[in-house]
Amino acid sequence: MYSPMITRTLQNMTRQVLAGTPLSRQQAEWIVQHLEEQHLHDLFQGASRLRDAFVGRGVRCCSIVAAKVGLCDQDCAFCSQSAHYATHVKGETLLSADEVYRACREAAANGARCFGIVSSGLGPTDEEIESWGPTFQRVRSDGDVGLCASLGVITDRQARRLAELGVLRYNHNLQTSRRHFSSIVSTHIYDDRLATLRHLRASGIELCSGALFGMGETWSDRLDLAFELRDLNPEVVPLNFLIPIPGTPLAAAPPLPPAECLKIIAVYRFILPMTDIKIAGGRLTQLGDLHSRIFAAGASGFLIGNYLTTCGRPPAEDHQMLRDLGLSVQDHIHSDNRRHSAQSIM
Repeated sequence: MYSPMITRTLQNMTRQVLAGTPLSRQQAEWIVQHLEEQHLHDLFQGASRLRDAFVGRGVRCCSIVAAKVGLCDQDCAFCSQSAHYATHVKGETLLSADEVYRACREAAANGARCFGIVSSGLGPTDEEIESWGPTFQRVRSDGDVGLCASLGVITDRQARRLAELGVLRYNHNLQTSRRHFSSIVSTHIYDDRLATLRHLRASGIELCSGALFGMGETWSDRLDLAFELRDLNPEVVPLNFLIPIPGTPLAAAPPLPPAECLKIIAVYRFILPMTDIKIAGGRLTQLGDLHSRIFAAGASGFLIGNYLTTCGRPPAEDHQMLRDLGLSVQDHIHSDNRRHSAQSIM
C-alpha cells in the first residue's frame, strides 16, 4: 500500500544527503525494510537527484579485455575461469601485446574512457608485471583512454611498480560482505583483498572495487559491503549481477528480479552519493527490458563491450539507448575532477 509517510521520509533522506550528511546504517536498513514496489519510484527519484548533484548526468563508460583467461587455481564459486570447475573455458589463453592494443583501440572507438587489462589467477608474479610493462606503456602513450588493470592480489611493492608503469586505476572487487565471503571463496580470504586495496591507495593508484549480487547474499550482506566501500572510498564502484555459468557451484542460482537489481543500485547511490557507480556484468541478462532504468536508479555509467568470458551488448545499441534517453557519454579519462578527495585506508 502506498504511504505518504514513506515518500516524505525518502525525500527527507535525499535532502539530508544533498546537504552533506551521510546516510546512516539505520536509515539504510529502514529503506530496505520498508520500501515495497509502490515506493520504488520515490527511491529512484531520490537516487537520480543525488547522481545529478554529485556526479552529473554524463555517462561514464569503461571497457575491459581478458588478456589472460583460464586455469585459475582459486575456487570462486561464480567464476568460469576456475580450474576447480568444468566450464566452457578450457585451458589457458593469453593474448598477445598486439591483440590487447587492438582491443584498446576498439574500446576507445566505442566511447570507453578507461580500459582495463584483466588477468586470471590469485595474483601476478613480479615477472608477469614486468612482462605487461610495454603493453601498459603503449596503451598509456596514446592518451585516449585511462589505463586500468585487474591482476588480482598484489603486494605493496607490486602496487608501486604498477604506478611507475602508468596504471591509473586498478579493479579489485570485494564481491560480497566479509560474513558471506567464505561461502563463495575458500582459497583466499577477505583480508587479502582489503590489503591489496590499501597497497593500491598508498601507491596513488585509483580504486575500482565493487560487488557481485545474486550469490545467495542477504540485504544485510549488501549493506555491510556498501558501508565497507564507503570507508574505502573507491573512485569507482562496479555493480555486477550474477550470470550463472554452467559447471560452477552457482550454476543453478535463481536470478534476482529486475526491480531488486534496480533497488540495489539506488540504495548504493544513497550510501555512496559521490562515487562513480558503474553497472557491469548481468546488466542485460538480469535486468532484461529494464536495463536502461539503471540511470533512473542512480547509476552513472556502465561497462561497454564484452565481459571477461561472456559477450556484452553491441556498443552501437548502447549508444542508441543513450540517445533515446537524452544522455551522452562523458568525455573523461579518469577522475581528477572527483568532487571529494580520496581518503587513506586506515
